[in-house]
Amino acid sequence: MVCLVITGCSSTKKTSGKDDFKSWAQTPPMGWNSWDCYGPTVTEAEVKANADYMAVNLKKHGWEYIVTDIRWYVENDKAGGYNQTDPRYVIDQYGRYQPAVNRFPSAANNNGFKSLADYVHSKGLKYGIHIMRGIPKKAVEEKMSIKGTNGITADMIYSTELQCKWLQDNYTIVADKPGAQEYYNSIIEMYASWGVDFIKIDDLSAPYHEGEINLIRKAIDNCGRKIVLSTSPGETPIEAAAHVSTHANMWRMVDDVWDTWPHITHLMEVSQKWYPYIAPGTWPDCDMIPLGRISVRGERGEDRMTRLTKDEQYLLMNFFTIFKSPLMFGGDMPSNDAFTLSLLTNDEVLKMHREGTGVKQLFQKDGKIAITSKNEKDGSVYLALFNVSDAETEVSVPLSDVGITGKAKITDMWTGKGGSASGEATGNVSAKLRPHASVLYKLNK
Repeated sequence: MVCLVITGCSSTKKTSGKDDFKSWAQTPPMGWNSWDCYGPTVTEAEVKANADYMAVNLKKHGWEYIVTDIRWYVENDKAGGYNQTDPRYVIDQYGRYQPAVNRFPSAANNNGFKSLADYVHSKGLKYGIHIMRGIPKKAVEEKMSIKGTNGITADMIYSTELQCKWLQDNYTIVADKPGAQEYYNSIIEMYASWGVDFIKIDDLSAPYHEGEINLIRKAIDNCGRKIVLSTSPGETPIEAAAHVSTHANMWRMVDDVWDTWPHITHLMEVSQKWYPYIAPGTWPDCDMIPLGRISVRGERGEDRMTRLTKDEQYLLMNFFTIFKSPLMFGGDMPSNDAFTLSLLTNDEVLKMHREGTGVKQLFQKDGKIAITSKNEKDGSVYLALFNVSDAETEVSVPLSDVGITGKAKITDMWTGKGGSASGEATGNVSAKLRPHASVLYKLNK
């Protein structure tokens, strides 16, 4: 599934300069998204409960976004998919979806998400929402006016071509039609007035909708509020890398990542082409973290704790963090057990995630993967070794491959202990790994 971020509200509109948006997410965004646990049915009370948990347990470790995912504007959606038979949409006279009051009571009296965003902000956190690209079919059918235009209506800017295949709420917006920019301006201005800090916009990536992304970027840059943009879902084509990395803060590399081993290995394979685009303000996105308690009312499977083994959970976190992916936790946080919480609060690992530079894959072959980065501030070298095969194997990297000559002190970043019997390596760094296991080391001369 899919995942903007805002850091303060300006009282007057100010047009951002080109690439200013990159300064809004200089480190990979870290937060919670409701999709994995609540699908399209999350309620205000559940969003607040997760915000409360984050404020107490995770905020001090750098976690800050609380994101309400898909279809918050439908009064009668369902778990295990979407109600596309008789959805009751909530929409204003300008064709803009509004929160369903039966699920978000504070949205009454045309308040939108302002009160909920204020609540999240009061916890020292930031608030985000998910939307689908395009314009509501209902707005087209009823020829609703587009705010900021002189007589242009929704039926004048739409196309049925490239309509989302898996959710039929919206039509494509034809980017060069008069009124197209004004429609995106109108919804982004509304989100800014609510205090939204993060917008995840769905169905943008596969196929890649360059025209609508251009409209969105311009609307955000002109709205007077710093909103982080996440494009989703699916495998963003590498041919679009130059465009997406100059228009979005984060973009999905794959379809939804769930708690199955093939999802993880597919992600690691696809990621290989995206290393050159890991940069401050623009981040290739591994998708949400399907750990903890998921599918409370989710899209896939029954209410459960993640099906990934502990080794696989460590492997997922090692990959997401050294790769510098945005971290959007998908489980219901108040349901976290101690182990799940420990995966989210290791400050050495999160420091690497925040400060690591020059991320590169050394190899991915024969079920063995090695990835490295460096902390330019203290000179530490980070090295993650992975066994993605189904048999125990040794993974080894010459120290010279990570720029170290002679000996190196090895620290296991999860335990803080030496990463070998002696705590040192000479010549090579090696680890014998169980199937689907990994290690994350910090190396110092």
